[in-house]
Formats: sequence, C-alpha cells, structure tokens
Amino acid sequence: MEQETVVDGPASAAMLRAGTFWGLVSRRAAATPDAPMLLDATGGRITYAEFATAAERLAAGLLKVGIGPGTPVTWQLPTRITTALLVAALSRLGAVQNPIIHLYRERETSAVLRESRSAWFIVPSRFGGRDFEAFAREILAALPTPPNLLVFDGELPDGDPASLPPPVSCDAVRWVVYTSGTTSAPKGVRHTDSTIMAAGYALGHALAMNNSDVGTIAYPFAHIGGPMYLAMMLANGMSAVMIENFVPAQAAALFRRLGVTQSGGSTTHYQAYLDEQRKAPDEQLLPRLRMLTGGGAPKPPALFRQVKDELGCIIAHAYGMTEVPLIAQGSPGDSEEQLTYTEGRVVDGVEVKIVKRDGTVARAGEEGEVYVRGATVCHGYTDEALNVVAFDREGFFRTGDLGVLRTDGHISLTGRLKDVIIRKGENVAAKELEDLLITHPSVGAVAVIGLPDAERGERVCAVVEAKAGRDPLRFEEMVSFLKSTGLMMQKIPEQLEVVERLPRNETFNKVLKHKLREQFAKPA
Repeated sequence: MEQETVVDGPASAAMLRAGTFWGLVSRRAAATPDAPMLLDATGGRITYAEFATAAERLAAGLLKVGIGPGTPVTWQLPTRITTALLVAALSRLGAVQNPIIHLYRERETSAVLRESRSAWFIVPSRFGGRDFEAFAREILAALPTPPNLLVFDGELPDGDPASLPPPVSCDAVRWVVYTSGTTSAPKGVRHTDSTIMAAGYALGHALAMNNSDVGTIAYPFAHIGGPMYLAMMLANGMSAVMIENFVPAQAAALFRRLGVTQSGGSTTHYQAYLDEQRKAPDEQLLPRLRMLTGGGAPKPPALFRQVKDELGCIIAHAYGMTEVPLIAQGSPGDSEEQLTYTEGRVVDGVEVKIVKRDGTVARAGEEGEVYVRGATVCHGYTDEALNVVAFDREGFFRTGDLGVLRTDGHISLTGRLKDVIIRKGENVAAKELEDLLITHPSVGAVAVIGLPDAERGERVCAVVEAKAGRDPLRFEEMVSFLKSTGLMMQKIPEQLEVVERLPRNETFNKVLKHKLREQFAKPA
C-alpha cells in the first residue's frame, strides 16, 4: 500500500490537492482501519481497512485482464459498495474512469462509448429488472471498434497486490464524466484526482463533517457527486449508507435504523422526506438527522422553513455542476437567512466573479453570469472546440448561471442565462416566478419558460405539475395568486399549462426546459 503520512481526522486542503485519490484511500485505512465505511440495505458493511485491502486485490485482478495505468474504462453500475470498490481499484491502477449513470439507455450509452473510445465497458449482469449484459452486448455489436466487456457482479476479479505497479502519482486527467445535462448532447468533462478531492474536502469542511457522522449516497453514484462524496468520506473518516433505488419510505426506515445524521441529494430528496414526515407528523422521521444537503438545482426558499419546522433539521444547499463539482456550499454555521436565500458561501480554493451583460465585473449585490476558477474546476471538455467558449482569457469557467455574489461571500442564483425571459423589453426571471408558484397548494412542481411571441418578443409560460389530491391550477387562479404576492403585472405569465409530469433528466430530476419550449412553442 502507498506509504504516506497518516492523518487522523479531516485532512488539510493542501494535503488533498498534493496527493492522489488512492493516496487518500491508503491514508484513511491506516488512520482508522476498523471504522465502518460503507453500509447498505442488505446488511453489507465494510471498514476502511477492509475497503483498501479489497480494492487492491480487485486492482490486481483487473490488471490481469489488461486494465492498467491510463487504460480508458467506462462503467455503468448501480450505487453499490462494489461500485465504490471499483472506483478505488481503478484509481490504484491509474486508469481513466468514465462513469455512466445506470439510467442511461441505448442512445445515450452508445454515444458516450463512441466518443470516449474506452477499452473496457463494465456493467452488472442484471439490475432493476433490466438485463444489462444483453443490453451491453447489443450496443457493442453495433460499434465499429467495441471495447471489451466485463460483467461486474458475483465473483469479482481478484489478484495478488504484490503484482501491482507503484501507484500513479501524476496529476493527469483520470476522470471523464459526461454531463447528463439539460440539452440533447452530453459533453465529456475532464477531471483529475485533485479537482475531485478538492471538492470533497471543501464539502466536508463546509458541512463540518466528522467521523461520528453517518451520511447517505441515495443517488446514482456515477454522477460527479459520487466520487466527490467518497473523497469527503475518506478525508473525514465518516460512514455512509448506499442504496440502489431511492424509495422514500424504505430509505427513511433504513436511515432511521442506521442513525443517519446527514442525507439529501437534491430538492427532490428534500421534498420526499418532508412528504414522509407528514404521513406521521407526531413521530420524528429521522431523529438523528442534523441536515439535508444537495444540489442539482436551486431550492425554493419556502422549503427551508418547512423542513426545519417539520423534519427538525436544516437544509445546507450547494451549488455545483459536472464541470465544477462544488462552487458554494451552505454550512451549519450559516444564519437562517443565508440558508434560506442563498446556495451557500464560495468554498475554499474557488474564486468567483459575476460578469454583467456588458462584460464588466459586477459589484456585490449586482446580477450577472457566474464565472468560476480554482481547485474544483475541470480541465475542460473532451471536445476542445467547446473550451474556447467555456473559459474566458483569465481562465474562468463560464457557468451559464445568473446570480449575485453578496457581501457575506454567499451566492444567490437568480436563473440561467437562457431562462431570462425578455417580454416587451423587460427582463423576467423564471426563478422568481417558480419560487412563488411552488408555494401554491395546487402546484406539485413548476417550470417557467419564455416562448416566441410576435407581439411581445417572448411571452411568459408557466408549466405546472398538478399536486396529487388537488384540483388542477386554473389560469385565473394563478393570476389572482401572483397578484396577491405583490408581483408586478408585467411578470405574470400569459400562458398556463398543466401537465401530469414535467420532463426531467435521469440524475437529479432536473427539468428539461428545452423540451417544454419545443412542446409549447405554438401561437398563443
């Protein structure tokens, strides 16, 4: 095992950025070998020492079949302990990992395999009622130069760790993660061990995580949040519960039994726990839970107070994306106002500037596009042509998000560049309307979009999911409700569409607004 200084407790940012992901595994195993690391719903349990040992044996087994330093490997696996072991084993070998969330189907998976040019494709035999092995073989048969296939469950590859070459210590790109995105063309995002570890360190530091915490990984582990969360665990010595499918009632029962102190994933997860709590309001759903955390999309401000009053914990929301896993993070030490109305403080090692439409840098409190550079920023896209637009001359990454950097160092997001609706020359922020409409008792979820309009330039359209057990929202009712909030008449939507379900991506249920624009872009 790689010999490095043992640090018991949270590691420093400098140490994480100087080392490798495998170095983080070996340090933690030496520091707290018997501490529980990962748990699951089947009773599975692995300590840090057991994890490091099993990962090295798996790495040696992978080496025997031809996976070594620099080998590009695509894996499409559910959220399991063995998936985390594979991540560590590939890190030990210095392979290049290309995770694909298990929800991807033929179109997305084929596109990623063609673009990534992987040498290996790793899948489970079956999962969630799907025959992944047959699925993989069908896809590979259609590729001009298919990768090798490895079915990854049952008896895993095994070998003698003595056969392994020395750990790779350079800071080369070792991760290519494709955006599940809100557009039709996923982009390959290039990360190093350092960028992911820096994000993991910053996450744990902001949340004040320690070795007594029990967290959860209740979302697709192949998302960038999976490796980032694993890095946070390794830096802080905490444990976490992994679940393959997030079924709220089942997850809550398991997390209660295992004493979970931190959970989340996205706004969808927050709402799911709140709904479970409301089924039995007199009994605390998760007695040890101290906070919910997550990202993927801004949270409605009203949700913070509901969670605090009913679940008895806080929401410490985050701001990040595949290209920059962590930009800002709420903290238990933040005020209620900060936790309610911001996405958190800009994290260690990251620099943010807000750029106005005229290209000048905004002052504190002024809105503009969020630009970011620093330790958690990716090393660009696999398609070099995209980097010209994605980064400015100073090396800042353009997020495409609109926001405000406050004097207290916290970021408040106000929307996306393409979500600013220009109606008769006036800017209308979609998020402002969404935050208001989600509080209506008949609205289960909402997306506000701009649609082409000959008279107005763009018209404002609200698309809402009807809440179960409630009558669908009527147009006149929406107008009256928004008027009652004091909203200016010019911002009130001219169009209301009620749908059974908003179109969403597979990872964090982010609404696909481009599909809504395509669906409803017809004359009003």
